[in-house]
Amino acid sequence: MSALPHGEFVAGYRAGRLRVAIDRRGAADFVSGRLLLPFVMLPLLGVAVALALTGALLAGAAIFLGALLLRHLVRASSHGFVLARALDSEAFYREALAAGVLRVEDAESAAAQRG
Repeated sequence: MSALPHGEFVAGYRAGRLRVAIDRRGAADFVSGRLLLPFVMLPLLGVAVALALTGALLAGAAIFLGALLLRHLVRASSHGFVLARALDSEAFYREALAAGVLRVEDAESAAAQRG
């Protein structure tokens, strides 16, 4: 299906005429990149290591585990974030389509292919 205008996409999705397929791995990478997650993770992990080296092992371990948890939560919720943001923002919708993270299909043809 060719790229729909944002207004038609929102109306069709809410009416149930369209099905949205989101690449989970692609969405995780897309959202991580947009949030600059590597630039957040690196200082957090550095602080954790510095605390551990200075003797504050528990604080270092807590920050290290917190950083890993943050990364996991961002990646686990990225597919829902992409859909919600695509419905709200035309610019984000176009970026997600261009990146191949979001694919819009006709609900009837998608159901026919499955069964």
